[in-house]
Amino acid sequence: MSKSLLFIPDISGFTEFVQTTEVEHSQHVISELLETLIEANTLGLKLAEIEGDALFFYLENKIPSKEELMAQVEAMNIAFHKHLQLLKTHRICPCKACVCATELQLKIVAHSAELSFIKVQKSVKPFGKEVIEVHRLLKNSIDSDNYVLISEQLATDMNLSSTYSHRLFAFENGLESYDGNEIKFMYANINKHDLEIPPVSIPQTLEMNAKPNIKFERTFSVSAKSLLEFITNYSYRPHWAKDVDKMSYRKNEVTRLGTEHSCIINDQLLDFTVVKKKGNSSELVYGEFTSSFSLFDKLYIFYVITPLSPNTSSLQLELYWKTSPLKKVSVSLFGRKNIKELFEKALRNLRNYITSIVSSDYTLAE
Repeated sequence: MSKSLLFIPDISGFTEFVQTTEVEHSQHVISELLETLIEANTLGLKLAEIEGDALFFYLENKIPSKEELMAQVEAMNIAFHKHLQLLKTHRICPCKACVCATELQLKIVAHSAELSFIKVQKSVKPFGKEVIEVHRLLKNSIDSDNYVLISEQLATDMNLSSTYSHRLFAFENGLESYDGNEIKFMYANINKHDLEIPPVSIPQTLEMNAKPNIKFERTFSVSAKSLLEFITNYSYRPHWAKDVDKMSYRKNEVTRLGTEHSCIINDQLLDFTVVKKKGNSSELVYGEFTSSFSLFDKLYIFYVITPLSPNTSSLQLELYWKTSPLKKVSVSLFGRKNIKELFEKALRNLRNYITSIVSSDYTLAE
């Protein structure tokens, strides 16, 4: 029987991250990062299981060359840290989960085995002594959270020695004892600053020089951070944007600059992109842009939130639009009135919904 590769990328700091940050946003961040790692699979690895903060891959009946394995390790590290950079530059949410996400790191453990499989219902997974070993190797005494660890068994199969030269890796030898059995390995710390990470485009912060076409001002009995969450978390939208017949968005993604979603209102499909305009340092600003509204060539909707007290905040809802001369008559006769009624209704619903949540003693994480 040919040997197979066992390969586990594990997100470091996950346990502390979840325990000390908002659970829902931290789950979304981890989900995005795991998807990013899956997409960075260059070896044709098979995914056996998603294990919370880790992915258990295997490559059946094949051991890659050391060059191929190093290329896979590098690809996943680049993809991982590029996504963290994206989360940082495109962040609109001030919660701890979104702020602290960039502190997460990646460790990768690789081993080899003559695989057996176990079938549970319709799921088939690798099984055996080495499967246990590769998971135990995640619990080691390496003084780092961003590294690659290769078992001695796999290193031998790949003809990899600790003197192997790589521009990113300088390997050292290690040894761990599990249940009285010693497992030798090689490991190398990975400095993210040595990775050739493609630059992430910096989103533009818009300057709205004209006055808004329509402006609303409301006060809400909830903190500024919580109000932002009610507005930007699209799972809440059906509770207050009740004129929306259908809404589509990525459910495992934290809303940020560039995020896209679509909705259907009165049989019209509208595609939105998250944008931001300049605001004061004390304000939380969230915006949406669409060019698919039939009345307007461009429509910008901005929610500007200002904290008034720990449990009170004000909201300015601003609408800016650009429209062709041919559409201006329709906007004047019908559009402005209908749009105003639509958003007045949505704001009433938003206040009622927040009041019902607060009165039920449910509080959003701060």
